[in-house]
Amino acid sequence: MTDRDRQPEDTTEPTSEPVVSKPYIMPDDPEPGSVELLQKEAAEARDRMLRTLAEMENLRKRTTKEVADARLYGITGFARDVLDIADNLQRALDAVPAEARAAADPGLTSLIEGVELTERSLLNALEKHGVKKFDPSGQKFDPNFQQAMFEVPDASVPAGTVVQVMQAGYTIGERVLRPALVGVAKGGAKAAAAANNNESSGAPN
Repeated sequence: MTDRDRQPEDTTEPTSEPVVSKPYIMPDDPEPGSVELLQKEAAEARDRMLRTLAEMENLRKRTTKEVADARLYGITGFARDVLDIADNLQRALDAVPAEARAAADPGLTSLIEGVELTERSLLNALEKHGVKKFDPSGQKFDPNFQQAMFEVPDASVPAGTVVQVMQAGYTIGERVLRPALVGVAKGGAKAAAAANNNESSGAPN
């Protein structure tokens, strides 16, 4: 018998029973209070989300401020060292009397102008990085920005007025980099007012 004469074997499995779809079953009625419970859980989830967003916003603002402060105040130590150079330049200028400047030869005049130019350039470079020089002469003494070194009897100005600056002060951003060393008036307007009152009370009518 050849392969052609051989009948193919029936490999199909016997048919099973027809598939019948299950009937749709209506869900049970929700348990009492389940809607309120879901609403409460949704409200709590929303509250947690809002709190998380607020914390993230606060963290972003705090990080931004810290980065800005680090950029501005990160040079504090270096700036303090540079102030010594500025002080030395100022001392060099102060060491030349006004009479000597007026009668100076061209060489000394050029030297003085060069020192002044160097000082201005240094102060401009410091200002670019937030470091500013301040001179409180004639202002009311402020212990937050100035350090009193001595008192000066001076009745021509109100008591507590800065009448002499021994060393200029510097700020960096909103902070004091170095307080100004000053002399403060003692007595002043109060003493003068008391003297005027005494004279007025003793004067004849």
